[in-house]
Amino acid sequence: MGIGIAAAHLRQGVPVVVVDADPRVVAAAAERTAAELAHDMDPERAQALVDALLQATDDLAAVGACELVVESIDENRDVKHRLYATLEGQLAPEAVLGSNTSSIPIGKLALPLKNPRRFLGVHFFHPVRRRPLVELIRGERTDEAAVARAAAHLRAIGRASIVVEDGPGFLVNRVLLPYFVEALELLLEGATIDQVDQAALAFGMAKGPLRLADEVGLDTVVRSGVVLATAFPDRVVSSPLPVTLVKAKRLGVKSGKGFFRYTTSSDGRLRAHPDPDIDPLIARWAGDAREHTPESIANRLIVPMLLEAARVLEEGKISGPAEVDVGTLLGLGFPKDKGGLLFWADSLSRDELAERIRCLEPLGARAEPPALLREMLRDGRKFYPTT
Repeated sequence: MGIGIAAAHLRQGVPVVVVDADPRVVAAAAERTAAELAHDMDPERAQALVDALLQATDDLAAVGACELVVESIDENRDVKHRLYATLEGQLAPEAVLGSNTSSIPIGKLALPLKNPRRFLGVHFFHPVRRRPLVELIRGERTDEAAVARAAAHLRAIGRASIVVEDGPGFLVNRVLLPYFVEALELLLEGATIDQVDQAALAFGMAKGPLRLADEVGLDTVVRSGVVLATAFPDRVVSSPLPVTLVKAKRLGVKSGKGFFRYTTSSDGRLRAHPDPDIDPLIARWAGDAREHTPESIANRLIVPMLLEAARVLEEGKISGPAEVDVGTLLGLGFPKDKGGLLFWADSLSRDELAERIRCLEPLGARAEPPALLREMLRDGRKFYPTT
């Protein structure tokens, strides 16, 4: 993620300092950033940008001239706190400090900071080059000026941003959570990896949930899942599959295998292949097989995301349905022709939406619609006001 964030700045001609405590990471930073840039530009130009604009070092003092510092280390609160203890003293007085955390509440991360007013979440999405959205997470003590400066910085590098109030998973990962949860449960109910991901793709999603989990990294999925399961225990099934795969060193793309096996073609493109070696790992935990169709799988993946988005809106974590849809379109890869998750829900008749939700009743509490959605269905209202 750090390399992706650095490359996003270099593409717009903005100089970047990359800091890492590991000399091997520092030594490889220039080459890795040039390779990341070369995904969408001439390699010679990519190298020229790196040579001109990238500084890689193990010295934290190098961030002293930066207007925005984004921490992108392990998804572990204690590890981040240890870094902040040293990092905060190196920042310029007006610098904004951001965390690229994907799930840890900003208020908890801010606890040891002497100046929490300039601290907020600055959450880029993987892969950074294909996800133009950044979530800005406003903590309880975050100054509006810090949010405004971060938003202006993101505009300068061509990024869209939405502001989300603090809370586990924020908006996008909180809505993404059911996509992963139901995919894992479907595997244990007899659906195949191909059936699950193909149903999502047929609906129009940019990535199936299992391929997306591989790209995020299954170790990251496990760590984020612990945070979100603690926050929402009634809606998270703690599947044994991700932990089983991580123990088998199947971390996803980063290790060359996860739910899929990965190779790189001669033109440098990543290729995903079915891997029968995963079948015994799934079979170890599988229950009785159930009947699934592409339509029922898609409904099982998409409608729980809608329910969670409605909860986020109901709780006032985001300003309105348009911001939710921007988040799902640009951060989740929701199909553009459906206009965003809530816009798609509005395109359904009241009866169809109610039936889609009713089909999920066997899932229990995690498929129970929030009060906002129940009231909308009762009154025939939509997320977007109609005239």
